[in-house]
Amino acid sequence: MMRALLIYLSQSKTLAKLVTSNPISRRMSRRFVAGEKLDEAVAAARASNQASMSASLDHLGENVSTEDEARRARDAYLENFDRIATEKLDANVSLKLTQLGLDLGDDFCFSLLESVVERAAGNGNFLRIDMEGSPYTARTIAIVKRARAKYDRIGTVIQSYLYRSEQDIKDLLAIGCRIRLCKGAYREPASIAFPRKEDVDKNYVRLMQLLLPSGIYHGIATHDPRMIDATTDFAAKQGIGKEQFEFQMLYGIRTDLQQQLVRDGYRMRVYIPYGTEWFPYFMRRLAERPANVFFFVRNLFRAR
Repeated sequence: MMRALLIYLSQSKTLAKLVTSNPISRRMSRRFVAGEKLDEAVAAARASNQASMSASLDHLGENVSTEDEARRARDAYLENFDRIATEKLDANVSLKLTQLGLDLGDDFCFSLLESVVERAAGNGNFLRIDMEGSPYTARTIAIVKRARAKYDRIGTVIQSYLYRSEQDIKDLLAIGCRIRLCKGAYREPASIAFPRKEDVDKNYVRLMQLLLPSGIYHGIATHDPRMIDATTDFAAKQGIGKEQFEFQMLYGIRTDLQQQLVRDGYRMRVYIPYGTEWFPYFMRRLAERPANVFFFVRNLFRAR
């Protein structure tokens, strides 16, 4: 119930204004968000590299309502790739298509995406298209397939809580697409998504077992030790080398596990979000960790 409420509230513009204007909540957001400026994200990526981890930069934002907003987001991602190259970081970039104007039309969104993928390719880098809520799943996959027909430096994300994900993975593997596998962080109806956590976990393992033997370099995104153990056990039994895939975790979450996997010889990528539009992302992280909610609310209203 708490998780569903927090995901619902993540869409509230009124609450977003309250939270993002509060100095206490802004400081608390740094638990999950590197900062509001690209320089802060670059510093976090550099620290990850120094800890033998790669990074993925994400300029936060989603569901823009004007073409100008979408173009500004496009420009931010072009700058991301240029800074990564200038700073010689071991990092790539993730983005959401609704930030590039997907709500304004698929062709418009694709036109902006193309320029970002071209910059990634020109810099010898890679772009990951994040997966959003289920209303965008089919359109996102269609745009990724369209882009993959022209560029090979683009991949996407598949969420194990959706029933459709196994078939989506098979379709994407057929075109050589790199995939980040995660459980999913949106509220979805039981008609399209597994309602029970144990079924989401079972599907996660099943999908991981499709990905790893494919010969394509994938990201296994999880903070769950059971999913990590299932992955390492399967890879060892199948003779899949540690260099043939990577684990991925979110900035500020389970740094102990991140460091342990590096010590064990696995590749680790840290997803580093930044920017002023951090509220929806922050609320989804709270939804995943309800124990933090009461501390957050208590401090938020204490500061008013």
